[in-house]
Amino acid sequence: MQRILVIDDDYDLGQFVAEGAQAMGMECAATTSAGAFLDGLNPETTLIFLDLVMPEMDGIELLRVLSQKRCNAGIVLMSGADRRIIQTAEEWAEDLGLSIVGQLQKPFRLAELEVMLKRHLELGRRIVTEPAAHIFVGEADLRRAVERDEFVIHFQPQIEIKTGDVVGVEALVRWQHPDFGLVFPDDFIGMAERLGLIDDLGWIVMRRALADISRFSAKAGRNLSLAINFSSYSLQDARFPNELFALMAEYGIQPATIIIEVTETGLVQKLASSLDVFARLRMRGVQLSIDDFGTGYSMLKQLRLVPATELKIDRSFVQGMINDDHDRILVQKTIEIGHELGMRVVAEGVETNQQLAFLGSRKCEIAQGYFFSRPIPPDELMRWLGLDSTRREQEATAH
Repeated sequence: MQRILVIDDDYDLGQFVAEGAQAMGMECAATTSAGAFLDGLNPETTLIFLDLVMPEMDGIELLRVLSQKRCNAGIVLMSGADRRIIQTAEEWAEDLGLSIVGQLQKPFRLAELEVMLKRHLELGRRIVTEPAAHIFVGEADLRRAVERDEFVIHFQPQIEIKTGDVVGVEALVRWQHPDFGLVFPDDFIGMAERLGLIDDLGWIVMRRALADISRFSAKAGRNLSLAINFSSYSLQDARFPNELFALMAEYGIQPATIIIEVTETGLVQKLASSLDVFARLRMRGVQLSIDDFGTGYSMLKQLRLVPATELKIDRSFVQGMINDDHDRILVQKTIEIGHELGMRVVAEGVETNQQLAFLGSRKCEIAQGYFFSRPIPPDELMRWLGLDSTRREQEATAH
């Protein structure tokens, strides 16, 4: 059972949130008092709707208290303040170790509230089915995992916005830990880099993904692209292109099918050491994508030097663009820059039809996100590819 607490000095708004949650089968209580809110908080609380601007104790103060109490509930921030203030509060709360589900800028509609509630439910399912998110694993465990190949690949479909067709998939690695279940990349990629295991891990993922992409394409009835993220450390290795070319030949994969993603932050840190690798990949037809575009610090230099074929807009901008003028402008300008430089633009983190419609109106080519499908195992993707677009959207909405 989902147990929700709402704190807002506007009684009517608190009741609006409570009624919306109850309509979705959730248990919800609302209060206008910080004292009553803290009295009602307990380990069974799963989600909190928190107003930032309140007379008795403001939301910033309450976030600090929640951190001190080691609150594990998801939190939705609400405010009528400038969205940049809400964003600052969100980033600060995450630095405190709190779990922020999202933000709602007042006034908001029932549809926006429902998006937050569904996002919370999806995150809850992910914790249940993938309970090892944000755990600490040992170096010996990771070395053993690479030796024993304890990794699995999940794939997230990429959709051409104009036609609704599936045009590719992104490969995402998970560690199938014998004790903890599925462990997410954030919890082991950094360690793999420190231990010098990242190349071995990268090739495990690539080999398995190449083996799968052919059958995905056959099921879809068209050649699908395969996007895969390689560590900036691997992309400094002059041997990388030849090893990739040999592997593609082994599996009969055309170079243009492969999209190597590298994060913008990784480019900032390792750009000069990777330019020769980028050039050789592009000369053979392999595509390059700048991932999480807009989150780094040297965008113009990267765009001038890297022969990228694709820009990938970070999900944080996509999720904020409907209600935030700054995010909307940044998304729009990123699309324009990408097109003027001859690049395809991909938006990740698409969760609503409204977001998809806005991206389509700005001629963004590709979208991926929970609106279509979460990352799923290969066999589940094969079944998903056999559905028509309407059934896919219905299943995504149901989840």
